Amino acid sequence: MAIITISRGSYSRGKEVAETVAARLGYKCISRDVLLDASKRFNIPEVKLIRAIHDAPSLLRRMGHDRNAYMAYIRSAMTWRVREDNIVYHGLAGHILLQGVSHVLKVRIIADIENRAAAEAAREGISLEKARELLVKDDEERRRWSQSLYGKDPWDCHLYDLVFHVNKLSTDDAVDFICQAAELPQFHATETSQQKMEDLALACRIKTAIIDVDKDADVTCEYGNLIIYSQAGERAVRKLEKRAAALLGEVSEINNLEVHEGKAPAGA
Repeated sequence: MAIITISRGSYSRGKEVAETVAARLGYKCISRDVLLDASKRFNIPEVKLIRAIHDAPSLLRRMGHDRNAYMAYIRSAMTWRVREDNIVYHGLAGHILLQGVSHVLKVRIIADIENRAAAEAAREGISLEKARELLVKDDEERRRWSQSLYGKDPWDCHLYDLVFHVNKLSTDDAVDFICQAAELPQFHATETSQQKMEDLALACRIKTAIIDVDKDADVTCEYGNLIIYSQAGERAVRKLEKRAAALLGEVSEINNLEVHEGKAPAGA
């Protein structure tokens, strides 16, 4: 079947939509589970991973957090979780982290700022003006985070297959449309798209295994054949070659693993 990613801002009712879609389709619904997996698997405090996906890029730099490494851990945990599909993921950047897999249905939920502010004001016991200010700041931080890390604006409708404005359309309406779309054949896993998902999960796994050597290295995978691309210089390449030899004996899913000096081809 499908993998469904639901992107939403704070108080946009996206969590409600995601959980209802999952219940209706009989899918698993995940969000914070990905951070918990990454925290346990890579022995990274969850708070650092939360900051990696929420804090503005300038704040991360000031605090010394290695955003690229943390995002690699999160992406590895996510791809490993969803590779069997029948999953609804709601959270930040799911539509970006699973790029290239055709059976991912990418959804965006948006809501009027005034409705969102009213919900936050009621929950936090603050004024509407203060709630509105906090939401605008949060939206801008998420936009800058996505643009800094991936060069993409999360408000760009071209990134999604479906965009719902929960105003005239209710959450139940959104759930109905998403469930209908998930049944379309173009969002069903095929042998080819499932292989793409497996390759992506494996590439992300290998990325985390070499991140201490070269955190900026790119890893590509096709049918279990991996290439590590490094621009960190000859010394790093030699270290990566040694690591690659060890990984060949440790990870059964690898058919072949090579290290190339230079930049990964565009679109790889």
